[in-house]
Amino acid sequence: MSAIIIAVLVLATASTGALFKPGEWYRGLQRPSWTPPNWAFPLVWSLLYIAIGVSGWLVWQVQGSGIAMGLWLAQLVFNAAWSWLFFGLHRMDLAFVDICLLLLTILAYIAVASTVSPLAALLFAPYAVWVALAAALNRSVWRLNSV
Repeated sequence: MSAIIIAVLVLATASTGALFKPGEWYRGLQRPSWTPPNWAFPLVWSLLYIAIGVSGWLVWQVQGSGIAMGLWLAQLVFNAAWSWLFFGLHRMDLAFVDICLLLLTILAYIAVASTVSPLAALLFAPYAVWVALAAALNRSVWRLNSV
């Protein structure tokens, strides 16, 4: 897998955020007071997607295909699914399950990648923190808006 393929995969995943935007539905939801400002999401995600791509490329350079790259690909799938579930289908419950699976996959990737490339694993640390925050936010919004 070359850097170009990794970049395309990351860009395809990132594009789900553009395909399934928050829109009026999200603006109408109750959100906790600690919700990050709207401008933070594209900024943080842009930086995280760069780190995701570099991390995957580092692991690929050292090991090629293997468990770490399988986990790297799996987290892209969970990542892409979240926007569709939450903003597209308005299924906060399924989105919460998805983001929990995403977080578990990220943590598994960090554990496995740390034996392949410590830098690759380190690049996923901010991603894990942000996704943990996003999972808590997902759960809070779901609870605040349950009928």
